[in-house]
Amino acid sequence: MIDRDGMRAIGRAGACWAGICLLAATLWAAESSSRPAPPRPPGRLLGELLDQPVDSLDRFDKKIPRLQPEDAAVAAEGIRKLSGRWVALYTDLPAGKEIDELPALFDAAVPHYCRYFGIDEASLGPWRATACVMKDRERFARANLLPPEVPAFQFGYARNYDLWLDDQPSDYYRRHLLLHEGVHCFMNTQLGACGPPWFMEGTAELLSTHHWDGRTLMLGIVPRHKEDVPMWGRIKIIRDELAAKRGKRVDAVLDLKPTAYLENDAYAWSWALAVLLDHHPRYQARFRQMQKHVLDKQFNEKFRQAFADDWAELAEHWQIFVMTLEYGHDVARDSAVFGPGKPPAPGATFDVAADRGWQSSGWAVEAGRSYTLRASGRYQVAAEPKPWPCEPGGVTIRYYRGRPLGELLMGIRPDAPAAGLSALLRPPIEVGLGRTFTPERSGTLYFKINESPSEWADNAGSLQVEIRPAGGPTP
Repeated sequence: MIDRDGMRAIGRAGACWAGICLLAATLWAAESSSRPAPPRPPGRLLGELLDQPVDSLDRFDKKIPRLQPEDAAVAAEGIRKLSGRWVALYTDLPAGKEIDELPALFDAAVPHYCRYFGIDEASLGPWRATACVMKDRERFARANLLPPEVPAFQFGYARNYDLWLDDQPSDYYRRHLLLHEGVHCFMNTQLGACGPPWFMEGTAELLSTHHWDGRTLMLGIVPRHKEDVPMWGRIKIIRDELAAKRGKRVDAVLDLKPTAYLENDAYAWSWALAVLLDHHPRYQARFRQMQKHVLDKQFNEKFRQAFADDWAELAEHWQIFVMTLEYGHDVARDSAVFGPGKPPAPGATFDVAADRGWQSSGWAVEAGRSYTLRASGRYQVAAEPKPWPCEPGGVTIRYYRGRPLGELLMGIRPDAPAAGLSALLRPPIEVGLGRTFTPERSGTLYFKINESPSEWADNAGSLQVEIRPAGGPTP
């Protein structure tokens, strides 16, 4: 996450909504399906399995035997066994805090998985995963901990109750991979399958992106700072893909083929969609209900049916989310409620909350008619090191996207949006303490203060906006 001083620097460097608008217009005008498929690595790699039907990959297969480690063979290869309640972890990495607490991390994750998937922890009984965290794969092969039928995966692989991952330079990413493969193990053994690729990997990414202090585990987070998640890079991937004009609509993410996951960008898009669906108050319940359909070959069709009534709104929320994605992005507070407005009565007022993104005023304005807005009130735009008071004109000692922090902004969203770029991604209209405007097109007015979507939580209070016909009587 860029801090507030960094936001000011970005603003002064010329980052602006016009550039975002241009990029977004290109993004949503065309799909990225024309991008050539990545070359397949040589040898018997996971890619060969990915060419098989998805059903052969993501279902529990009781015919596959579990790992049966022999203590003597394990010890002879210099492999240590670390035991937890829910995992037996084998590693050839030297003893150290970050390695030795991996079983505790996994043990802390399993109750989260139970709650997320609606499974009674007591029903797990003797359930236990076997995890191999490897520096030298050959050691594990000689110790019969890496059977020859396991494909030569790139980073990590899970099969029923067993999982393998290569050591990583980043402590965070080593944990991330362990949790990611752990989600696959849990879903396969408890739900019977993981669903289609986007759901399988999106859910695993959602429930492996974490904060861990050695005792307390938080899952399903949007990381606050990139420094907290070395080597993770999902947000950077999304930004780079957008800059390269390879953005994906929701449909394109749903239709990602298994071979797409030979590249990290597929994981990033699947993570982003899972985050939006799981964090958005309107979509979370429906998204979590999809867990019940992981064995259904028509999973994606059932998903589309579940969201059929508001598919266009979901597509628009997706646009806004990925185009403004930042570390610490607060999806719940940044989730606009769309709906048609009505002509405002002269002198009508609307309260704009300082701790949320775009908010519908319910006011419908007509193209070619002129309106005057007046704004007033004091609210908080930061809590540290002490509360920052602000008025609708914003505070000019810090900037976000080239405008004063906390300044009142307006957007006009057509009640029947056309396909393509969301009107709320166009350059917002500066209102500040007030302005007169004549809209070029009819629509409903939306308001928010100028603030990063990662910083809503420490705001407080609201401001009041009044609307009148231009030239009409004033109080």
